Amino acid sequence: MKKILIADDSPTMRSLIVSTLDAMDDFEVFEAANGFEALRILPREKVDLVLTDINMPDINGLELVSFVRNNPLYKETPLVIISTEGSQRDREKGLALGADAYLVKPFSPEELQQLVAELLK
Repeated sequence: MKKILIADDSPTMRSLIVSTLDAMDDFEVFEAANGFEALRILPREKVDLVLTDINMPDINGLELVSFVRNNPLYKETPLVIISTEGSQRDREKGLALGADAYLVKPFSPEELQQLVAELLK
């Protein structure tokens, strides 16, 4: 069973992502309301994929991406930024920090499912 960590300060968005993933194969999903919570979950659970928002309190999504990519334990873990920040500059910054993909909200459930399937195969 694959483990996915969702870091987003919006309970509604986390719920939407969880229900989108529920329609797929068997995943165990962990939810974090901010980057700090996500960093507490990472060492406890060997996650196979991280989905993160950018705009969150405490530690934002870009800081989370940077931490994950610079930590030898997690640097191979696929990482997707899901954000309302859709400018080319934001996208380039997220990918330059090491995100594997950048999805702009609102996204289609099929788009997220396809991305997750690709990254976890």
